[in-house]
Amino acid sequence: MTLFDQLAIPLPIVQAPMAGTSTPRMAAAVCNAGALGSIAFGATDAAGAAKAVGELRGLTDRPFNANLFVHATAAPDAAREADWIAALTPLFERYDATPPTGLRPIYRSFAEDDAMLAMLVEARPAVVSFHFGLPAADRIAALKQAGCVLLSTATSLTEAHAARAAGIDAVVAQGWEAGGHRGMFDPAHPDDRLGVFALTRLLVREAGLPVIAAGGIMDGAGIAAALRLGAVGAQLGTAFVACPESSADEGHRAALLSDAAGHTVMTDAISGRPARCLPNRFTTWGEAHADLPRPGYPMVYDAGKALIAAAKAKGEWGYGAQWAGQGAPLARVLPAGELVAVLAREMAAG
Repeated sequence: MTLFDQLAIPLPIVQAPMAGTSTPRMAAAVCNAGALGSIAFGATDAAGAAKAVGELRGLTDRPFNANLFVHATAAPDAAREADWIAALTPLFERYDATPPTGLRPIYRSFAEDDAMLAMLVEARPAVVSFHFGLPAADRIAALKQAGCVLLSTATSLTEAHAARAAGIDAVVAQGWEAGGHRGMFDPAHPDDRLGVFALTRLLVREAGLPVIAAGGIMDGAGIAAALRLGAVGAQLGTAFVACPESSADEGHRAALLSDAAGHTVMTDAISGRPARCLPNRFTTWGEAHADLPRPGYPMVYDAGKALIAAAKAKGEWGYGAQWAGQGAPLARVLPAGELVAVLAREMAAG
């Protein structure tokens, strides 16, 4: 019996929990279509997460996945933060905006968020997943006691072994192709940049946990390929960005359906952690300032979000966090439920 069988989910498909893009409406549509829908709590607090859970449960009674960021917040560094703001200042001035005077850790890690833990224990989502790392043993124990199945992103065998030792139930094998933030536990460590299929096969053989493949998978043929390699399922994110239920803005949608989709880049200039993005003005600026020390995540994102908002206010979408994986040229504009049905048909055809 696979993980999906245990959860009574007919299709081995996970809609990725994309912070800032996935919505309760999207997750509900995916769940109702027979797959595992996800909502992301990395960019909100316990109250916001509880509201999202309530909205989702008003739309479906199916199991869903609640995702959390478990990052180590970078230590404050006033000099580095001042240099970063100074470098961004001309961009703010271009859009008649004032840069922030300082940078804040705008996202609280689940590692230290007791209110979020209490909300999850009360809400008891069927699945809880972790990105960027693993929470402490007492938090894992509390969620297991609440009946939650636990997933964790792994970009390497070492991270998968850590997940197994911590009591995680399954790992999401995030290949280098994946859109959005790399799930590396420590971005300061070397990244082997394993592709999704090499990583999936390695973890299937060596990790001792069920594996969900993630990264560049956009259609049923890709899902079927992952299953043939021994994965129990596949997680797709970029495939759902163009769905009407997504909260992606018009700039992100337009870029996804443009020639830019074929040229994604990995950047740490927007948030402070490596993330795969459609090429735009912000990624170009980041490449030009590759040698400028980053203040760290999520402080860099504080400045990044302020710049994105300032540019959008002037009609410029090119500084957006337009996350997308290498499979972006295969994106389709379909309602989420219809997309799941198409994926199922394609998967059955092999």
